[in-house]
Amino acid sequence: MTGYGAARRLGHEGVRLRPATLQDAEAVTRVFLDSRAAAMPYLARVHSDEDTLAWITHVVLPTSTGVWVAEEREGGDLLGFAVLAGDDELDHLYLRPDALRRGIGSRLLAEVRGAAKGGLSLYVFQRNAAARAFYERHGFTAVAFDDGGRNEENEPDVLYRWSP
Repeated sequence: MTGYGAARRLGHEGVRLRPATLQDAEAVTRVFLDSRAAAMPYLARVHSDEDTLAWITHVVLPTSTGVWVAEEREGGDLLGFAVLAGDDELDHLYLRPDALRRGIGSRLLAEVRGAAKGGLSLYVFQRNAAARAFYERHGFTAVAFDDGGRNEENEPDVLYRWSP
């Protein structure tokens, strides 16, 4: 899988959100892998790129309550995605490293909030300070801290909750 080339600086008006399809699996996987590598270089890689693509293709996209992607209006390059699991869990929200600080994450979060039945919960790795600050700015509150025993990476995490 390749990099993105030169980043285009479009405001959020140059970005559209839509429901994900199975055809988005490779691009979603690339965003997932690149975002994690850039934001959390300390995180253990527990799956190959191929296994991650299979998981996105056969588990995340077809079985989640909702998956939304953000893409450039011109060219259709995928910039990020968000996943709602069940009625109230934000399971994933990832952006390409060159798509940060453009309001795209906030738009994806708003989409998930609109689809959730009431509040939302999510887990964030404790060391992921940027993600924690993002969710706290959006009204999420840390309600529990875990030693990492609940995730594959064995990385301590935080449970956040948001209520409308």
